[in-house]
Parts: sequence; structure tokens; C-alpha cells
Amino acid sequence: MTPQKPLAPVPLPPEAPLDMPEQRLDGNPPAMREVETQPPGLLVKRLLVISATAVLGLAASTDLRFQLSLDGLDTFDVLLLALFVPLVSWIAFGFVTSLTGFIKLMSGSHPGFVAVPRPREFRRHRTAVLMPVYNESVEAIFARVDAMTRSIAAEGGAADFDFFVLSDSNELHGRREEEAWGRLARTAPMRIYYRRRAENIGRKPGNIEEWVRRFGGAYEHMIVLDADSMMSGSAMVGLASVMESKPTVGLLQTVPMIINARTLFQRWMQFASHAYGHIASAGLLWWSGSEANFWGHNAIVRTRAFAESCGLPKLPGRPPFGGYIQSHDMVEAALLRRRGWAVHMVMIDGSYEEFPPTILDNAVRDRRWAQGNLQHLRLLASSGLHWTSRLHLLIGASAYLTSTAWLLLVLIQCKLGLSGHESLVSGGSSYRSLALTALYLFGPKLMALAWILASPDRRDGFGGVLAVLRSAAIEIVLSILSAPVAMVNQTKALAGLLLGIPSHWTSQNREVDHIPLGTALSKTREHLVLGMLFVVVGVLNPVLGFWLSPMIVGLLGAPWLIAGTSSRSWGDRVMASGTFVVPEPVLGSTPPHRSSRPVHDHEEAAQGA
Repeated sequence: MTPQKPLAPVPLPPEAPLDMPEQRLDGNPPAMREVETQPPGLLVKRLLVISATAVLGLAASTDLRFQLSLDGLDTFDVLLLALFVPLVSWIAFGFVTSLTGFIKLMSGSHPGFVAVPRPREFRRHRTAVLMPVYNESVEAIFARVDAMTRSIAAEGGAADFDFFVLSDSNELHGRREEEAWGRLARTAPMRIYYRRRAENIGRKPGNIEEWVRRFGGAYEHMIVLDADSMMSGSAMVGLASVMESKPTVGLLQTVPMIINARTLFQRWMQFASHAYGHIASAGLLWWSGSEANFWGHNAIVRTRAFAESCGLPKLPGRPPFGGYIQSHDMVEAALLRRRGWAVHMVMIDGSYEEFPPTILDNAVRDRRWAQGNLQHLRLLASSGLHWTSRLHLLIGASAYLTSTAWLLLVLIQCKLGLSGHESLVSGGSSYRSLALTALYLFGPKLMALAWILASPDRRDGFGGVLAVLRSAAIEIVLSILSAPVAMVNQTKALAGLLLGIPSHWTSQNREVDHIPLGTALSKTREHLVLGMLFVVVGVLNPVLGFWLSPMIVGLLGAPWLIAGTSSRSWGDRVMASGTFVVPEPVLGSTPPHRSSRPVHDHEEAAQGA
């Protein structure tokens, strides 16, 4: 047997150091560079969104405030209002954003997800594609790298793009990564580099920072991915061309859709992402303008802008709320804007990510995000931030407080209902508050369905009219049942963080076939106890029990919901029945347009980028 020829090493490129100074968040902010003029009317758009949110929030709470004041307000009445008004306003904010996106898409003033148009000739600077990894499936990682490098080469970008796999994996895992990289690098149509850090300082942001300090000076742009990201060559080369034509832009964030769904939970989330993501994204893009957000992946960044603006400091104190900033991306977007760089979101074809396979795996990821986003509350007073950036930070942090607030609201309602007081679910006029709350919750889903059904091409992409309606009906039922499960999971995460227990940096579980019912039972003790408590409340007060019934069913059925949705076989069955069908991903070198009208220039694709 002929001995195998050793793999030829592919060394790292010559180092091109780029300084990345630590930013001060207090005191005088850094001097801003000259910035582009804001699009006309952007302030009016934002004030309109905020005003509409306030009006809808007050409208939903007016009847309740009147009902509670009939016999005088006591402490629990005040607490009920203090929770309900901001919570319903939070939902109203999402409704207003989605309504705006719905109007933009239905009127044709926004094209939706489109291929990135680019000129035939543009000045080509070097771009690095960075994929940080941490003990991920080696086969899956390098299959994605292989597909993306070939797609970039097919778009003619091989000479201008380099691909870096930046590993924080352990030594044993790293050896397997290096072997896979060596095999791929010998046959790849473009340069692929691999670097493993011996010390994982600062997690992913530390990994990116180390690359910037060593190699960033050689690259005008960097496209930042996650280990589960996929982007087409057309998308990546197109983003680079937009950056070339817009020198004041520091970052372009794409809106990734979910792909490679296998379990029932993933297929459900994939349908929700494709069906509802369009109107929410179009609305968010409409009011965020040049103060958009960074989600940490599937985005292109101007390397020198990032280096001068985004050196993250360590927060004083110990984790979970001190130490390294975990949700670095939103902070980096705010720091780029503070320095004067525009940060835009774009809706383009060819940008994708995977989703955790089960409810439990999603809860683990959610706990990490909760810690990082709650850290942002400490950054709201940072010097020099644009007020819209502060709003993004506040929204992100609030998302992980609302579940606990809803639980407190329900518990207060139970107390009021059992003691004979008026509450949200007693008294005829307060039913209007519930009806408006339901409208704000489910209105965006109905608007998204109307948008899908309005176009034959979109209907066909989701499997036809009946498939769309069936999928939406099942998705709504699953969402109602899973909402109390997520509420308890996020409340547990918040309680742990308040007790000083930080989240741990573990590799994400992306390959699950089924969670046994016994395992699901052991993870849902708190859900079952709370569900039984609400059963008792329902026996004592049947009216209250009727309104609590969806929550009771969701909590008591949590183990079966978790186990059932973790199944790949159930995922295959729903797909075979034509349920949760989504449009095929656009991963080829020349993705077709999905819009119903042609796109002629960069302004329409980037919507102001």
C-alpha cells in the first residue's frame, strides 16, 4: 500500500498589523469623522414610530385603567398597570414596525429580498471572510467553507477574497480541523487560511480582534460569519461592491434566513423566519436608517473603521454583568456610529444561517444572549452614542425582561381574580384591552400572510395557498403553546444571572435527532409546577381559568412539546405533507431576483446604504 503523501502546509499570510485601541465609554467621546447627511425625513419616521407605539399602548390600556379605578386603585392595581402599559407598548412597537414594512412591501416602495446589484467594473480592494469556530462539527464547517469559496470563485472574486477559519477549539478538535483545512486548501479555488488560538481570550470578539491586530491592515473589508453561516458568492462580492461605492458606510448587516432545517422545531422556525421576516425587516430598515444594528455575523465591515472604533473595554465588576462584553455586536454598531461611520441593514438574497435543533438548545443560546444584552443596560449612559443606538441597546435588553414581566403580570392577575378585585380578565370593558393586545400580537402574522398570498410566485414558493394557510395555522398554535415555555425558560435564565451565575461558553449543539421524554420532563419541573398552580387558580375562578387555559396547556404539555418538536422524523413528516414549505435558498453564483419589479441601482438594494 502506497503511503499517503503528507499534506502540503498552507502558511498564514504575512502579518499586516492594525492598531485597535480600547475605547473609552465615559468622559469625552472621540472626535467624529465627517459623516454623510442623514436621509431626509428619517427623524420624522422615528418620531412617527414612537408616537404610534405610544398611542397604541395607551389605547390598549385605557379601558383597563378605567375599570380598575372604579373602586379605587390599590397597590396591586398600580402594579398591574405598571406592568401592562409597558408590556403592551412593547408589543405595539413590533406591530407598528411590521405594519410599516407591510405597507412598504405591498406598495412596491421596497423590493424585499433581492440580489445585490453591482456595477460591471468597480475598484476591487481585498476582502477577508472570517469564520470563527469553537468545537464545531469539522465536516460541516469545511463543507460550508468549500461551498462558499467555490461560489466566490464563480463570481470572479477569488483574486480579491481570502477565507480565514479562526479556531478557538481545543487541541484535539483543532488537529482534526487543521487536517480538514489542509485537504481543502490544496484544491480550493481561492486562498483559505486556518489559525487556532492557544488562549481563547475574549471569546468570539477577542478572536476577531486578534485577527484585526495581526492581519487587518491588508484588507479593506471583512465579512464576519458564524460557524453555521452560509452566504453566496454573489452576495459577498456584491456587498464588497456596495462598500466600494459608499465610502462613508462602516458596516452592512444582512438579514439571514434559516436553512438546513431537520427537526420539527427547526422547520417551524424556518417557516416563521421566511414567512414573517420580510415585513419585520422592511419596517426595521425603514426607521433605523444609518443607525442600524450589527448582529455579529453575515455582515461586511470596513476593517479600518472597525479597528479605530470598536476596541471593546472590559466592564468593571465580575461576570455575569461585568468583565468581557458578551453581546459585542450591538455595542460595536453603536461605536462605529459614534465615530461617524454609517451602519445600514440590507435585505439581500444569499445570506443564511442555521437554527438550534430543539427548544432546549435554543434556551441555552438564549441564556447567553440574555447575559450579553442585559450588560447593555450598563452602557446606555456611554458618552457620544447616537440616541438611536441607545434605543437599539435598550430594546435588546428589554427583550430579556419582558418574559419575567409577563409572568409577574399573570401572577398579579391571579391574586386580583382570587380576591374578587377587578383585573385584566374581569369586567366587560377590559376585554377590549385583551382584544387590542391580541391584535398587536397576531396582526404581524396576518399581514405577512396577506403579503405572501398577494403574489403567485410567493404563494408557489411556500407550497401554494392551502399549504400557506395550513402552515400558518399550525405555526400559530405552536407559538401559543411555546410562549409560556419560553417565558419560564427566560425567567429561569434571568434569575440565574441575578444570582451571579454567568452563562458558560460551550459549543452549540447543532445535530439532534430526538430528545427523550424523560429528559424533557427533567428539564421542565418548574413549568409543570407553575401549570398545576394555574390549574388550581382556574378551579377557584373559572373565568380566570378560561383565560389561563392556553398557558396551562402549554406549561403542562411542555415536556411533550419539547420532545415532539425535537424529532427529525416528525420534521420529515410535516415536509412530506406540504407543511412548513419555504422558498428554496439562493446559493448559486447568479441568484435570481425575488422582487416583483426590477432593481436598478444600489440605493434600492441597500435602501440608503
